[in-house]
Formats: sequence, C-alpha cells, structure tokens
Amino acid sequence: MQSSALKPRILVVEDEAIVARDLLQQLDLLGYQTVGHVTRGEDAVELAGSTKPDLVLMDIQLGEGMDGVCAAQIIRDRFALPVVFLTAFAADETLARAKLTEPFGYILKPFSERELRTVLEMALYKHGAEARLRASALHSQTILDNMLDGVVTIDAFGQMLSCNSAACKLFGYAAEELLGRNVRLLMPEPHAAQHDSYLQHYREGGEKRVIGKAREVEARHRDGHLLPISLLVSEIVGAEPRSYIGLLRDITPNRQHIEELHRLAYYDSLTGLPNRRLLTERLQHAMQVAARSGRHGALMLLDLDHFKQLNDTQGHGVGDELLLQVTQRLQDVVHAAAHVGAHLAPALDVHPEGLIARLGGDEFVVLLEGLSSLDHEAATQAESFAGKILESLREPYLLRDKSYQGTPSIGVVVLTQETHSSDELLKRADVAMYQAKSAGRNTMRFFDPALQAIASAFIAFELDLRHGLERQEFELHYQVQVNSVGAVTGVEALLRWRRGGTEMVPPVQFIPIAEANGLILPLGQWVLETACAQLVAWSQDPQRAHWTMAVNVSALQFAQIAFVEHVGQALQKTGAKPTQLKLELTESMLVDDIEGVVAKMKAIKGYGVAFSLDDFGTGYSSLSILKRLPLQQLKIDQSFVRDILVDPNDAVIARTIVALAHNLDLRVIAEGVESAEQRDFLAAIGCDAFQGYFFGRPVPAADLN
Repeated sequence: MQSSALKPRILVVEDEAIVARDLLQQLDLLGYQTVGHVTRGEDAVELAGSTKPDLVLMDIQLGEGMDGVCAAQIIRDRFALPVVFLTAFAADETLARAKLTEPFGYILKPFSERELRTVLEMALYKHGAEARLRASALHSQTILDNMLDGVVTIDAFGQMLSCNSAACKLFGYAAEELLGRNVRLLMPEPHAAQHDSYLQHYREGGEKRVIGKAREVEARHRDGHLLPISLLVSEIVGAEPRSYIGLLRDITPNRQHIEELHRLAYYDSLTGLPNRRLLTERLQHAMQVAARSGRHGALMLLDLDHFKQLNDTQGHGVGDELLLQVTQRLQDVVHAAAHVGAHLAPALDVHPEGLIARLGGDEFVVLLEGLSSLDHEAATQAESFAGKILESLREPYLLRDKSYQGTPSIGVVVLTQETHSSDELLKRADVAMYQAKSAGRNTMRFFDPALQAIASAFIAFELDLRHGLERQEFELHYQVQVNSVGAVTGVEALLRWRRGGTEMVPPVQFIPIAEANGLILPLGQWVLETACAQLVAWSQDPQRAHWTMAVNVSALQFAQIAFVEHVGQALQKTGAKPTQLKLELTESMLVDDIEGVVAKMKAIKGYGVAFSLDDFGTGYSSLSILKRLPLQQLKIDQSFVRDILVDPNDAVIARTIVALAHNLDLRVIAEGVESAEQRDFLAAIGCDAFQGYFFGRPVPAADLN
C-alpha cells in the first residue's frame, strides 16, 4: 500500500460540484493525495502558496472573480508549480491565453480514468525532469568536470571554449574537434543560421531569447542524425570576457517514455492501430476537410462474423491471431487503394487516404478521405472499396496450422458537407453494419435513416432478453414423440419466452440473438436442468415415468470446455435418470475439431445419456464422421417432410436417410409430420418414430394429455 507521504499531492480547482466530486474520487482511486479543493482563482493562489502541491489541476472557466488562466499565471510565476488545465470546448482566445502560462497539459471534459492518469503522470514527469535539469545547471557552474550531463562553454561570439566528456560522447566528437569551432556545428538548420543573431541581440541590448530558459531542441550529431536534447544556457556571472555555459542532456529516453504514454492513450495495444479516441479526432478533421474541399469521405464499420464463437471455442489466443491477420489485410487494401486509386472509379483521378482503427473486440473502422464531390460517385467508390475489403477478408486464414473461413459485415456512411458528431456517424455506421448482418452477413450495407428505429428496437429487444432470464420469463413447452404404433415414448423440450409475462416471442426471433450475445449459455443450462427436473416429476406418474426427454444443445454451449461437467451437474442436481435424457446436436457442430466432439460425446454417453443428430441432411457431415459418433438416433429435418408426398427428391432423401441409419444400427425419427398421409408414407419406408402437429403441438407440461 502506497503511503500518503509518497503520493503525488494535487490541488483541485473546479467550480462544478459534480465534476469536482467525481474528480476527487478518481484521484483518490488512482493513488493521488488531494491537498485541497477550491472553486475560486483567488483561493487557488492562496492555497497553492501555503500547501506547495506537486501539481495544480485547474478549471479554465471558473465562475466569479479570477479565472483559471489568471490564477495559473500567478501560481507559475510565484511558486513555479506545474498546472494542468481542465476544459470543455473553450473558445480559441481562451486557449491562446492559457498557452501563455505554459501549462503542463490539458484534460478535455468529460474524461476517462486512463486519460486523467496519463496526463497527470506526463505533467509530473515533465515537471520533475525540468526541476532536475535546472538544479543540475546551477550545480554545473562549479563542478563541470564531474557532471554526467554534457557541458559546453562558449564565448560571446559562439566559439566553443570547453566541453566535458559527456558532451563529446553525446555529439560523437573528440574534444579537440570542438574547441575553437562555432557552436553552430552542433545545431541543425534553421537554428544554426540564427544563432549568431541571438548572441548579437543579447550583447547589444540584453534581449534574452535563449539565455536562462530550459528548452527541448534538436541537436546535430557528427554523423548527421538529429537527436532530442534538453538545453539550458546561462551566462557565467563575473566572467571576463563575457561567456556562457550550456548544459545538455539526451532526452531520447524521455521522448520514448512520452511517446509510449501517447501510444497507450491513442493506439490499440494488440494491433497497433489507432483506437476510438484517435479515430474520433481524425473523424472530426475529416469532416472539416470535406466541408472545405467539397470532397466526400466514407466511414466503414466492420464486424467479424461469428468471432465470439471462435474466441469461446478456440481461445483468445487464436482470436488475437485472427485480429492481427485481419489488421494486415486491411492495411494491404488501404495501401493498394492509396497507390492505385483509379480502380475505385476509373474515370476519376481519385486516390483516397485511409485510416484503419480498432474500436475493440472484433470491430474495425476504415475512414476514407478524398472521394468524389458527387454523392453518387462517392457512394460508388465507397462500395467498390468495401467490396475489396470483403474479397480480402473472406479468403481463408491459417490459425495455428488450421484453416479458418471468416467473413465481415460492413456498415458504410458517406461523409458529406453535413455536420454530424463523431458519435452520431459511428452510430449510423453501426446501424448499417447490423443491417448487413441481418442480410445474411458477409456483405455491406449503406446507412439508411429508417434503420435507426430498427436498431433502437433491436437494442431494446436484446436488453429485454437479458432481463427476461433474470425475471424468469422463460418456460419449456413439450412436443410429444410417438413410435410406429402411435404410442407416446417421450417429448422434446422447446424453449419459449413470454416477454414481459404476456407476449409470447417465437424462438426464431430470440434464439439467434441469444447465441450472438452469449446469453444462450446460461439459457441452455437452465433448459437442461429444467427438463431433467420435469423427468423427475413425471417419474411419479405411471403413464409418463418411461418417457424420454430430448433437449437441444447449441453449438456454443456444446463447445464449452466444461460442457461434460455441466451435463453431469444437471443430472446430479435434479436426480433425473440419465438413460431418459437425449441430447440433440446439429450437423454444424461436426465441422471443426471432430476429435474433441467425439471425446465429449463419449464422456457424456458414459453417464448413460443418448444422442440424436438433429436436422440431418441439411448440414455437411460425412459418412466417415457419422460412423464415428456415438449416436442413437437420426432426425429427418422437417424441410424434407413438408413436401415428401409431392417432391420425389424429398422422398428419395427420406428413404436414403432411413436406410443409412438402419445400416448404422441407428433409429430414425421424422419431425414436422402434419398429416396422416405423411405419417403413413414415413412408416412405410421404415421410419421408427414421429413428431409434429399431427400428434400434438408444443404445450406446457400441465397441458399434455
């Protein structure tokens, strides 16, 4: 625990009570000590003098009396304390006045905890460095030869009189190569040409342009490269003839530290791309440029389809690899467009500039500038560019020696001369991106204002879905399954949502959303445990004690590492008989990691649980995979049953599935049976069991006959 004596001491000057309260709380959480909080400039000056804080955090626009700029100037002049300004869209003239006080940073309200820490740490670091440099300069006047910093003395005309070993090392010269040479040798242009005039002004009129002021400048090494140094030049008091001493320090490490802080504030740590903060600044600039030049721009929001499933099933390391490869492909597309811009619109001389940013997760943004000034041409160029992105990102990826097929969904907003906030443009791109997902993914869509209402409704729907689980609005309905003689042998548990306790929402509306946002995981476990509990309840009813319970398992749910344990927990928690539980899997689960799938199925089968392959014939499972799976049953998809009496192809498929299953010693159940004629046909070809409206609709347990 950091002791209070070691905490940086901050004086807060803020007249907005809510902002001040939040600021004080954040400072405390970040490990700073607040020496006081005042709301007036006069009080700030008085308290700064009495407490001598390490830093003053000053609101530019205070209420009555002295404003923040005046107070900061007095504090800097009297006490040499660092000041960081708080501001929220101050006028240009106010900011110009603020610069005269040489503040150590600005924080734009509202701000994040990370921004607050970054600016304060940079200010404290810079102030400490300057303080150390000033102290070192004074000390060097008497002990130059013991200094680790570079020291150079010059006469009134700029000729170098002496230099220590640190200065020689800094610039790459031997001492004899510097003595007698003009100090301009160590300066880049245009400063070298102006240096003599600085000394002349000081000799003739005492004008101190460079004397006594610590500055950060660039110096010239012997080999020609430039290096950043901190420079403090002082006149050697009493020296005759007049001479000066320069104290120099290589601040490359300091610059690197500051640049690293800047990188953390403005760039994504994984991909190195600009983050949301930098994107927002560039987006505002792009809109200003579009307004001045008349040329349009385009904002593209990309979301990687099914990325969450990859992350959850293969791990975040694999997900990060995909994000890095996507980054590289986007950079290649933007680079190609910058050099061969004519392919966007061959008749136009357009070479767009592009910025790629990562908003977080699997969301990327591409900002294009310099498109055509005509609406339809700019839209065509943006569409062509989005097509290039789609083409590039749909190419297979190699993730840890495994091939992966990924696609993006892209939302596009064309930037015109209309003024919008960055947040509004990103929201519009987000709306368009979700429209692309609704269109089947792997495509792009332009923003349509009419879609905003749809997006708002979608967000409300998703929120209600989460609240629905908390409020226990979900329930299970059961549809009977019968054998070849019409006797009920079991049921399939089907999830239903009674939104708000009244409106029954079809599963086709909420299941895809639950899968996309991960809610399917707690929902799936609830279904499993509720279905098992129902089996236990029916065990006391002689007519239903023998019934089996079929439960659907989502791909995301099955892919969980702990899924085997979750099944075991549901059985143990409820006391249900494992032999009466049947888990229904889909063929899509068999595409990847077949070894892992088989291992999980065998482990669950060890409990006594059976497996049925749902929607058989609609996926991609091969016979070589099928024969390895510990299945008990195949389910003929209702899409084949619906037209089985009128479509010869569906009839052939049904016969083939039945023959295949029986040859593999599996039973066959057909779903979606809605008529006696369908039932009779299926029975005639050897189907073992049936399910559908002809036998009964899904109903609550209490309504089962």
